[in-house]
Amino acid sequence: MKERQHIFVPRGRRIFEVIQEHSNNQRPPLSEEDKARRKAENAAFNKRCNEIFQRVCPELIKDYYNWAIMIEPNSEDYVIDPDPEVAFQKIRSKYPNARIMEMRLNETGAVGKI
Repeated sequence: MKERQHIFVPRGRRIFEVIQEHSNNQRPPLSEEDKARRKAENAAFNKRCNEIFQRVCPELIKDYYNWAIMIEPNSEDYVIDPDPEVAFQKIRSKYPNARIMEMRLNETGAVGKI
């Protein structure tokens, strides 16, 4: 078990900066190119998942309204279940290291309540 480390934060300093100075796993900040690359990768991932969702949603929404759908875009595979955690476990067992998008089978695909 890790021992607690008490860190003194000088007056006028930000807590996060002081904790980072004492951290063992300091990483350099991302370059602008890396930020842009990650943003483009996320946009491409979202686009692929939304295309799959738009293709399968009209057929499934009639019988499975508001069920959770987990989409793995590289294989174009998806899993539906009324419980999102069960659906996530099912798709994670098939694709243990893949990025998964969670959506709901409704008009917008939005997850959660407003």
